[in-house]
Amino acid sequence: MLYDITLKITYTYETPAASNRVMLRMLPLTLPEQKLISGFVGTDPQPDFRRDRSDFFGNPMTELAHDQALSEVTFRFAGRVRRTPLDVSLDLSCAHAALPETLAAIRSIAPESPHHFLGTSERIRHEPEIVDYARSQCEPGMSTLAVVRALASALHRDMTFDPDSTEVGTTAIEAFRNRRGVCQDFTHIMITALRALGIPAGYVSGFLRTYPPEGQERLEGADAMHAWVRAWCGGETGWVQIDPTNDMMVGADHIVVALGRDYADVAPVKGSHRAMGGHATTHQVDVAPVV
Repeated sequence: MLYDITLKITYTYETPAASNRVMLRMLPLTLPEQKLISGFVGTDPQPDFRRDRSDFFGNPMTELAHDQALSEVTFRFAGRVRRTPLDVSLDLSCAHAALPETLAAIRSIAPESPHHFLGTSERIRHEPEIVDYARSQCEPGMSTLAVVRALASALHRDMTFDPDSTEVGTTAIEAFRNRRGVCQDFTHIMITALRALGIPAGYVSGFLRTYPPEGQERLEGADAMHAWVRAWCGGETGWVQIDPTNDMMVGADHIVVALGRDYADVAPVKGSHRAMGGHATTHQVDVAPVV
């Protein structure tokens, strides 16, 4: 599939912000199953400083600084991405019981190494309630991929998608106890559960093509940024991606922007500003198939 994608994030301040320093992760990755054909990241107003580079995990990152007072600032991405589906019909993953031995044989700590995705991270903690829940979904003899799929299905069954129930700072345990949340919450809960079971798991931010109700035209800007899970299932299978919010393996409708341990590693806008009073944020995303 070929997509034209736009992302617009606007911050409006009650009182002008004296300065603004941010890191943007808005440019989609190029991967074996995905190619960024063209694209740019920009800001309005123009920054006083800009540097483009990649972070530790290989995500494109833009550092920006505004030194003038800002009442409003907008960050934009526009580009074209080609995405091909992955064949996930065969389960070639190792047995879940054999995963510790498989992991012990890996000596690398390169960015792709599963060892970075086993312990705690900024947004992922050991949560006994989620541990018990994760273990309840496992049966003897399951493959690692079967465990991953079982957890995604369980969360889809037991959690309710509710955009009004959480905010960006909600923890995994808070969302889990309420059994309500958005894709970020589903993803953080599942990462917590998988790591508790010894399965390396990380966070994927990106876009998901959505479909209008039957008989209605597609609305520009109606899409939103999405989040899902990547899990390491042994040496032969490697990393797989799964969407617990929708209980599905990731396919051609998912476009990857950034990979990390949790949301803190992949937030599209992360930084600081000096200002009195509050601010409002608006997000607009459009994922349009190219016919």
